[in-house]
Amino acid sequence: MSRPTPAVALTVAGSDSGGGAGVQADLLTFAAFEVHGTCAITAFTAQNTLGVSSSFALAPELVEDQVRAVTTDFIVRAAKTGMLATTAIVRRVGELATEGLLPNLVVDPVMVSATGAQLLEDDAIEALRTHLLPHALLVTPNRNEAELLTGVTISSLDAQRHAARRLLEFGAHAALVKGGHLGGTSSTDVLALGDELIELHAPRVDTINDHGTGCTLSAGIAAALARGLSLERAVEEAKAYVTRGLADAARWGLGTGRGPFSHFNKARIVVTP
Repeated sequence: MSRPTPAVALTVAGSDSGGGAGVQADLLTFAAFEVHGTCAITAFTAQNTLGVSSSFALAPELVEDQVRAVTTDFIVRAAKTGMLATTAIVRRVGELATEGLLPNLVVDPVMVSATGAQLLEDDAIEALRTHLLPHALLVTPNRNEAELLTGVTISSLDAQRHAARRLLEFGAHAALVKGGHLGGTSSTDVLALGDELIELHAPRVDTINDHGTGCTLSAGIAAALARGLSLERAVEEAKAYVTRGLADAARWGLGTGRGPFSHFNKARIVVTP
């Protein structure tokens, strides 16, 4: 008996030569969720577990060509963005979203790497707000990204809630403000979905091998959406996948800095949606 054709997801993001984040992490995550992964690379970075030593952004036209090449041949069920690097790329991706080429769009507003390297032009933050968030089914900032996008200082769960609501004012259908950088024994993310605020809790895993967790979370959500899950359930499944991967990565060490997240676990989605 032949197997059913897998769902297809698209990532529009930068390349990580160390394999821990970016397009590489996204494609690994798509595979773990049994989704065929396609990609449009926005930038190349020379990086490892110690940091980013250089980067080169592609022309917006080439990013667009990659998206069109994929979407004219595949039925893309969900898409995500990661590192967009420049204002020009953000604007071009927003135009592609306007055309309907990026369905069920999950926006991971990558601005600064975990080691402190700037991955987005300063003036591109406003472009994200005005050109991309109105097309986002979901935006998934960490604390620092949410602060830059909203102007809200996030030092508590109440502030997370406020920032999540604020992100909806920019046009995003839903917002997930992550709590991984807030400390404590639990990692609590706040999902603003319409008038509802949903808190997702998970035990905090003590490990420095967490490179790529943000990319993985957004990719997992996109993959689950491509599989036909509801947004809330997609977020839950992706968060569970990240928690398992962090626990797995805590037992190993790749490189000499902040090691990559572990993708050696499968998503545990039980379909039907």
